[in-house]
Amino acid sequence: MSSRRIFARPARFAAIAPYIWMVLFFLVPFGFVLKISLSQTAIAQPPYEPVFDLTAGWESVKVAFAALSFDNFRLLGSDDIYVYAYVRSLTVAVTATALLLLIGYPIAYGMARLPKRWQAVAMVLVIVPFWTSFLIRIYAWINILQHDGLLNQILLALHLVSQPVVWLSTDTAMYIGIVYSYLPFMILPLYATLAKMEPALEEAASDLGAPPWQVFWLVTFPLSLPGVGAGVLLCFIPIVGEFVIPDLLAGSNSLMIGQTLWLEFFTNKDWPVASAAAIVLLVVLLVPLLLYERLQKRQLEQGR
Repeated sequence: MSSRRIFARPARFAAIAPYIWMVLFFLVPFGFVLKISLSQTAIAQPPYEPVFDLTAGWESVKVAFAALSFDNFRLLGSDDIYVYAYVRSLTVAVTATALLLLIGYPIAYGMARLPKRWQAVAMVLVIVPFWTSFLIRIYAWINILQHDGLLNQILLALHLVSQPVVWLSTDTAMYIGIVYSYLPFMILPLYATLAKMEPALEEAASDLGAPPWQVFWLVTFPLSLPGVGAGVLLCFIPIVGEFVIPDLLAGSNSLMIGQTLWLEFFTNKDWPVASAAAIVLLVVLLVPLLLYERLQKRQLEQGR
């Protein structure tokens, strides 16, 4: 056996490993969720029917397949509660992602323009919040935003308000928590893109008479679009399904889809409806991913 064949086998296994991982930890669980979404709620264990019983023979499996239906998906489209939860989740995700981009882009741009020895320090400062538990950081914001919390004390001391402001259980508190928690996910891909950009391109535009704002808009920003797209996806997708931050910081009257899923699974014990809602959420989130992939392909074709 030649040495080329000996070294080719590990390479083949390494290439196949990600696909095996995706099948075992994505497609197989997705298949279970899809099957439950087509089932009906039952007071049993598990709380849905039909249940595939392979030991009872092929006929029982055929009967179970025949009992599956799309009633849960029809319910999602006809019930205003679920429609509102999806619309609110998308609205919050779009708004929060826009705020993250507006805040994260200047920070990433400034980091990319720092001297090399200070860029590592800035990177550590961005990553430091990840060293603390996510849940602890959200509870810290509860203490900051409460009636007699640090934020109101500062505002009163500066005479910016005459009485404590209500922050908790509002959308403002929710957006503060989301922006704080997801800001590193926006900064890091933007910084990675901006740091690789050639300064000579901006210098050439300046030498040709372009003002600073035009240099940024026509040179810097277009070249940073891959980082913008990556940061937007890294923030938008998890924010749509966010549960902890809206549940702890926002009001209970306006549910997002993550909270709705929690209530259906653990309070109402309605696994089929919750699974159907999760499937619809997955399909909705595939849209920005497909758009991003298409834009990436178009940029590659234009680069050639």
